[in-house]
Amino acid sequence: MYNFKIAETKNFQKIKQQIDKKVYEKIVNIVYPQLKLNPYFGTNIKKLKGKFEGYYRYRIGNYRLFYLIKEETVLIIVTDFRHRQKAYR
Repeated sequence: MYNFKIAETKNFQKIKQQIDKKVYEKIVNIVYPQLKLNPYFGTNIKKLKGKFEGYYRYRIGNYRLFYLIKEETVLIIVTDFRHRQKAYR
C-alpha cells in the first residue's frame, strides 16, 4: 500500500475556518493518518454512488468528510465537510 498525501481544496479550507477546533484536530490527528495508509477501506469509509460517483466519505459522528482519490499521483483531495442532514443535497 502507498502512503498517500493529503491536499485540501480552497472550498474545504474556507469550511475548516467554521469547524469546531476539536473536530478539526480529530480530522488531522486521527482521520488523515488513517486515510494516508488506506483511503479505500475502513469502518467509517464508504464509496459513494450516483451523482457523487468517484467520491468517498468518512463518517465523523454526525458529520461527513468528502474526498477524492487520485491514484496516479498518490493523492487524497479533501473537498467538503458537512453535517449529515445536509451532506447529500
